[in-house]
Amino acid sequence: MSEKKRYSKAEEINSEFEEKVVYINRCSKVVKGGRKFSFSALVLIGDGQGHVGLGFAKANEVADAIRKGTEAARKNVLTFERENSTIPHEIIVDWDGAKILLKPAPEGTGIVAGSKIRSVLEMGGVKNVVAKSLGSNNPLNQVRATFKALEGLRNRKESLEIRGKA
Repeated sequence: MSEKKRYSKAEEINSEFEEKVVYINRCSKVVKGGRKFSFSALVLIGDGQGHVGLGFAKANEVADAIRKGTEAARKNVLTFERENSTIPHEIIVDWDGAKILLKPAPEGTGIVAGSKIRSVLEMGGVKNVVAKSLGSNNPLNQVRATFKALEGLRNRKESLEIRGKA
């Protein structure tokens, strides 16, 4: 199922993606001459039409980490199900200590979510949803849990066909 939801490289290059840096982490290592810093960047890309990508990269400079993260995000684009401006159904997902709850919401509600989850949903084009982080507040795990939740969404018609109903 996840294979059909991934894009090919040709489709990624032709479409317009907006990028957003969600989180930058600075790590220091104490060496003989002082401190040596390295940076990691969590980058999202999306087109607002149900396509969103995640990239996580490390480098010795912030700009390099962001560039590498953007390249990684372009290789990991996910397509997910939407129903008008919301998601088709409620879903709860665990990812490495982060637990995420996503619920569809009526028109006009907006995105009620924490900053990391909100970023993923905005980039994917979801307008009305209620989300709650129930576990870890680690940004990378929250974003990956949100991706897993979006990947697990199913269309109403597909679900009814699987159950043998019209």
